[in-house]
Amino acid sequence: MSGSAELEVKGDRSAAEPPATRLYRRRWLVVLLFSSYSLCNAFQWIQYGIINNIFTKFYGVSSFAVDWLSMVYMLTYIPFIFPVTWLLDRKGLRAVALLANAVNCLGTWVKVASVRRDLFWVTMLGQFATSLAQVFILGMPSQIASVWFGSDEVSTACSIGVFGNQLGIAIGFLVPPILVPNVDDMDELGHHISIMFYITAAVATLLFLLVVVAFQEKPEIPPSQAQAAARNIPSDQYSYLASISRLLHNRPFILLVISYGLNVGCFYAVSTLLNRMIIEHYPGEEVNAGKIGLTIVVAGMVGSLVCGIWLDRTKTYKQTTLTVYLLSLVGMAVYAFTLNVGHLWVVFLTSGALGFFMTGYLPLGFEFAVELTYPESEGTSSGLLNCSAQVFGIIFTICQGKIIDNFGTLAGNIFLCVFLLIGSIMTALIKSDLRRQKANQLAEAEVAAVSPLSAVPWDFSLVCPPHYTTAAR
Repeated sequence: MSGSAELEVKGDRSAAEPPATRLYRRRWLVVLLFSSYSLCNAFQWIQYGIINNIFTKFYGVSSFAVDWLSMVYMLTYIPFIFPVTWLLDRKGLRAVALLANAVNCLGTWVKVASVRRDLFWVTMLGQFATSLAQVFILGMPSQIASVWFGSDEVSTACSIGVFGNQLGIAIGFLVPPILVPNVDDMDELGHHISIMFYITAAVATLLFLLVVVAFQEKPEIPPSQAQAAARNIPSDQYSYLASISRLLHNRPFILLVISYGLNVGCFYAVSTLLNRMIIEHYPGEEVNAGKIGLTIVVAGMVGSLVCGIWLDRTKTYKQTTLTVYLLSLVGMAVYAFTLNVGHLWVVFLTSGALGFFMTGYLPLGFEFAVELTYPESEGTSSGLLNCSAQVFGIIFTICQGKIIDNFGTLAGNIFLCVFLLIGSIMTALIKSDLRRQKANQLAEAEVAAVSPLSAVPWDFSLVCPPHYTTAAR
C-alpha cells in the first residue's frame, strides 16, 4: 500500500470515530453544590408563610401581606426569567451560579437588618433579593444534568438537582415553627426571628464561598454524544430569540408548559396557604402545620428520586408523567375531603400521598421538556416551564386564599382539583417525540454501522435538526 493510500485510510478511520465522551467524578460535587445553594434559597421561600400568623402579629400586617412574602418569589420570576436564560446561554453555568449565590447572600443579610416591628418593608426587600436569586436557580437542574452527566444518568441527576430545592422547602416547613415559637412578648419574638435570619445568612455566605472556589463551568470532555453534538453547534448558528420562537411553535412542549404550570402552581398554592388551612381546623398547631408541610415535601423528594431512576431505566416519559399527574389529582381530592376529619394523623397520611406524586412530578416535567425540545437550551425550556408555574402559582394562591376566606378550605381545594383534571387531560394530548433519546440512539447506531475502513465521516446532522447543522463539522 502506498504512503498516500495509507494516510487516506488513517484519515478515514479518524473521521469515522465519534466524539470522545467521558464521565468525571467532579460531576457529583457540582450537582451537590447546586443542590445545597438551591436548598438555602428554597428554605427562604416558605419560612414566612408557614408561620404566617406569627409574622402577622410581629409586623402588624395582614395575612395577605405575609402571603406576598412567598408570592414575591413567583412574581419576580416572570419578568426576569428571559434575561436570565439568555445570560445562562451566553455566559454559562458558573457565571449564573456566582450571581445566584451573591444575590441570595445579600438578601439574607438584608433580612437580618429587618428584625424590627416597623421594618416590614426591609424584610420584603430582602425577600425580593432572594426571590431574584431563585430566578438564577430554578432552571439549572436539567442544564447541569445534560452538561455533566451521561445519557443513562441525566434523569437521576436532574432529580438530585430538584431534590435540593425540595429539601430546602421541607426544612422551611419544619424549622421556622421550632425556631420562632408563638410567644406574646414582642422582644422575645424578635430575638427568635433574628436567630433564624442569622443562621440563614451564615449558611448562604458559606455556600457563596464554596461556589467561588469549587463550581466548574463544564467538563473538558463531554459526557454524552448528544452533548458532544450540542457543543459543535457553531455560535453564529444559534439565536436566543429564534430558539424561543421554535419552542413557542412546538405544540407538545406548549401543552407541557401549561400542564406543568397547573400542577406546580397548585403545589405553590397549597404550600403558601398550608398554615392557614391547618390552623383553621386545628387551632394552635403551628408546629404540626410545619410537620405536615415537611411530610408533603419529603414524600415528594422520595417520589422525585424514584421517578428519576425509573425514567433512566425505562425512558417512558409520557406514560410516567401522565400516571404521576393523575395520581396527583387523586391525592389532592383525598386531601381535600379528609382535611377536616379532626384527626391529624389522617392529614399526615393524605399529605404524604399528595406530596409523593405532586412534588415528585417536578423533575418529570423538566426531563420531558428536554426530550421534546432537544437540542434547544435546557435552561430556556426549563425557564418557560417555571414561568408558567409562577403565573399559575400567583393566580391559584390569591384565588384559593379568597375562596378559603369566603367558603372554607374544602371549596378552595376542590378549586385546585378542577385545574389538576384539566392538566391531566392536556398531558394525555402531548405527542411523545423524544428527540434527545433519538439523538443518542442514532449516534450509537452510526458508530455500530461504521466499518473500520469506511470513509463515512461523523455526521452531526443525525443528532441535530437541520437548522443547527450548517458548518457543524
